[in-house]
Amino acid sequence: MKRATDRTGLAIVLSLVALALFDGMGLIIKLLSADYSAAELSAWRNIFGLIPALIALSTSRKWRATGRRFRIRQWKLALSRGAIVTFAQLFFYLSLGRMDFATASTITYANALFMTALAVPLLGEVVGWVRWGAVMVGFAGVVLVMQPGSDTFSTDALYPLGAAFMYALVAVTARMFDEDVPSPLVSFYSNAAAMVGSVVLALALGGFSPVAMADIPWLMAMGAFGGTAVLIIVVSQRMTEQANLAPFSYFGIPFAFLLGWLFFGETPWDALFPGAILIAAGGLLIVWRERRKEPA
Repeated sequence: MKRATDRTGLAIVLSLVALALFDGMGLIIKLLSADYSAAELSAWRNIFGLIPALIALSTSRKWRATGRRFRIRQWKLALSRGAIVTFAQLFFYLSLGRMDFATASTITYANALFMTALAVPLLGEVVGWVRWGAVMVGFAGVVLVMQPGSDTFSTDALYPLGAAFMYALVAVTARMFDEDVPSPLVSFYSNAAAMVGSVVLALALGGFSPVAMADIPWLMAMGAFGGTAVLIIVVSQRMTEQANLAPFSYFGIPFAFLLGWLFFGETPWDALFPGAILIAAGGLLIVWRERRKEPA
């Protein structure tokens, strides 16, 4: 389902910038996970992450042109996306605290595969046999990384997989909004709903721990990185089809490995390979197919 406003090149660049910001956020989460629960970190991320959403909304020409209206026709969808984000964050943050950074991050890259699959029933996009084959190759890689049935398998690996599905659902539904709805307003709705949901969830799961003064800058940076990344990714996802963006998330796999090695001394070669190669191969196969002009 193509739009007249499709700008694939710019959308890809923006998605890569968002990927770098997400990785920075993930590093901070892993650093702080020894002192704060995943629910707490999710709440703080959304509290501080609301700031870039508000700044972007207040400076949006499109929003000002509409009379600074907050109400949108699809407000239920917008709030539902925030609720999904709440649980996606909880699962992902749990995995970062319990697994190697690169392993948890790599499994979440299955969201690109989920995005391709979900775009069919939700957006009416046409996905041919080549792209379906790429999805299957990528999923085979995810299974190899998770290593079910082996002595090293842990149910913790299900957390990033569940997060990947939920993040994909949030990503695909970004293109279901009316085109006249400003992207910063979509982001604000999701951020606000996720903030309320994550605070309630944190209180329900044991409340908040006292925050050390030295951790406040880290919590603020975590929210700023995550909030800005969400805004950028919403903008990019509304510029082009999901299948055009999905493959480029795989470039984060080697980057996540490098970051895990540099900051935490982790080198999970056995867990990541050859599964990570198959995940990337599935993405590159989709890239190749998208570069062909023939119908899928």
